[in-house]
Amino acid sequence: MRYRHYKGGIYELMCEALLESDHTPVIVYRDEGGAVWVRPRDAFFDTVTVGGATQPRFAPLD
Repeated sequence: MRYRHYKGGIYELMCEALLESDHTPVIVYRDEGGAVWVRPRDAFFDTVTVGGATQPRFAPLD
């Protein structure tokens, strides 16, 4: 599934995983250039406030 970051980038969610050290759920995702990123699941699906408006950090596109 693809997501748009609130700053405009498009990312493909590759999978969910667990951080080895403490089993924190993480999201593994890839940008359009092919770089792979990892972010805690709670942070990936969290909201941000920009200019007084609350919005998803990553909004689904598909």
